[in-house]
Amino acid sequence: MRHITPSQLQQLLQDGGQVQLLDVREPWEFDICHIQNSLLVPMGQIPVHHEQLDPQQTVVVICHHGIRSQQVALYLHRLGYSDVINLDGGVEAWARDVDLDMPTY
Repeated sequence: MRHITPSQLQQLLQDGGQVQLLDVREPWEFDICHIQNSLLVPMGQIPVHHEQLDPQQTVVVICHHGIRSQQVALYLHRLGYSDVINLDGGVEAWARDVDLDMPTY
């Protein structure tokens, strides 16, 4: 499992990087704010719904602060996902460092 900062993720997306953005927060959190093109699969549903992801594609896991996403990233890595990245600081850091207009909670 690797880590990425919000600024690095922004650059990767701007450069056309082929990544799956996986948001593991709860629906009410996702409704407040999320990174565009993120797939919402709450952390508790990952064991049942992880097959929605391509295990050969780079997966960037996102949560509010980066703690839940790190746990999910480790879980996916153990399941055999080849390239899993945790967004350090989560959407809170994204709102602070990249998208200053993003609502926060």
